[in-house]
Amino acid sequence: MPETLSAPVVIVGAGPVGLCLALDLASHGVGSIVAERSPAGANETVRCNHVSSRTMETFRRLGFASEVRAVGLPDDYPNDVVVRTQATGRELTRIPIPCRRDRFTKKDVPDGWWPTAEPPHRVNQIFFEPILLERALASPLITLINDVEVTDFTEAGDAVICVARNTRTGQSLRLAGQYLVGCDGGGSTIRKKIGAVLEGDAVIQRVQSTYFRAPELLGLMKHDPAWMSYLYIGNRAGNLVAIDGKETWLLHNYLLPQESDFGEVDRDYWLRALLGVDEEFHYEIIRQEDWIGRRLVADKFRTGRAFICGDASHLWVPYAGYGMNAGIADAMNLSWQLAATINGWASPAILDAYEAERHPITDQVSRYAMSHAQKAIAERQSIPAEVDSDGPEAEAMRARIGAEAYALHVQQFACAGLNFGYFYPASPIIAYDGASAPAYTMYDYTPSTVPGCRTPHFLLADGTSLYDRMGSGYTLLVLEQDTDIAALVQAASRAGLPLTVLDLTEEAPPAAYEHALLLSRPDCHVAWRGHALPADVDALVARLSGHAQPALALAH
Repeated sequence: MPETLSAPVVIVGAGPVGLCLALDLASHGVGSIVAERSPAGANETVRCNHVSSRTMETFRRLGFASEVRAVGLPDDYPNDVVVRTQATGRELTRIPIPCRRDRFTKKDVPDGWWPTAEPPHRVNQIFFEPILLERALASPLITLINDVEVTDFTEAGDAVICVARNTRTGQSLRLAGQYLVGCDGGGSTIRKKIGAVLEGDAVIQRVQSTYFRAPELLGLMKHDPAWMSYLYIGNRAGNLVAIDGKETWLLHNYLLPQESDFGEVDRDYWLRALLGVDEEFHYEIIRQEDWIGRRLVADKFRTGRAFICGDASHLWVPYAGYGMNAGIADAMNLSWQLAATINGWASPAILDAYEAERHPITDQVSRYAMSHAQKAIAERQSIPAEVDSDGPEAEAMRARIGAEAYALHVQQFACAGLNFGYFYPASPIIAYDGASAPAYTMYDYTPSTVPGCRTPHFLLADGTSLYDRMGSGYTLLVLEQDTDIAALVQAASRAGLPLTVLDLTEEAPPAAYEHALLLSRPDCHVAWRGHALPADVDALVARLSGHAQPALALAH
């Protein structure tokens, strides 16, 4: 009989999404088994280079945002995005992004106004993923097992039984849990087993990517360093990312439409051409990271007790780290609902909200990413060969191309709308009041307390973050004095619903707070708001805990 390991939740995949899911479950007192097919410490990919503001807020809540922010590029290394003819060539434009030293003090930058205590952090995953792993290994509620491949699963009553094998020894084992979550990447076994199908655009862009070491490159550049450099040399374009700010780099060579075979494109020739170096320049290839940009979203995110998150449920062009950050947003949406069910204060029906909320947003974000990718592809395929010429005409051309590139790319690198603007319009656990959420784009964001929106962040009078004062369950924000909340507090207590009351009557919240009361969910989305409690507080609590049938609105 194979050995059986059990925990409330079985997670397949120990990448950033799977580890964040396990850590967040643990913060709610829920244990998990995380099964990873790779050997311990084997993940050396450098594909993700950006931790979004929403993800940094998650890391803050879990207690290690400062650790993540302390790693990566040197303190004074500019996080700017630039456009150049070559890495060592002329610079056409620069999008300012503060270095780590200036991140919290420099405000005259495109994302300096953001309403958050945790702005983004430009850092490669080889630096921050070990922090997640260390935290997971230190948690008594998380069992991480490497060299384990989950090949199948079955549901039996209130349990999910996974069939797995040790890839090193061949030994069979079983993993048992109340729920299963596949965070196992683009080739997800769990996605296939639940019968989900990826739909969309299979190929948007082929990219030949090279992770390499070149200590001399920084000294050859004619301009200040940058975190990311778009490189335009006629019809060939690339993207250079500084990994350690000293000697390691990742170069994306965007293949032309007719170049369908990575191996047939001369990697060395185009690397040198994009960098602007000759045959005497020495570099060492560490790893080839070739990839295909796609826009694919699974047609469903769940069957019964099995769910999928991250790349298992969506694949798209990895601009600005959208894939990983969206995957962590999936996990943070699902984790508190799983914990609520397992801890007994919510009905299993609350889990219907995961797909109802995340699938439409995932599809929308995938289209944002694809649209931006298509604009970027059109831009770089229209660069004249004379872009690097001398003379006033070439100077004017570079100024025009630089201005257009700035306008295009600032949208993805200062994407407030993508971070904060999305809302959940059709959730079974949100009490809507008939108001419409404000429109948003990738770049534009208007704070709002319309149910389903992100709870608008602000700093309290003592300088602390609103989010730091909120509880791990629901939080009732009281914004006007003498507002009676006793009936709701009592109803929550009767139902076992965790509720923190936060008195903000002496604070000065932003204009978006138009009501006396607001209920914020564990994932910082508005669940309900009102000038007074609804007549039937038990109905509100039932909605919040998944015990109510869907309804358009509750009186407010």
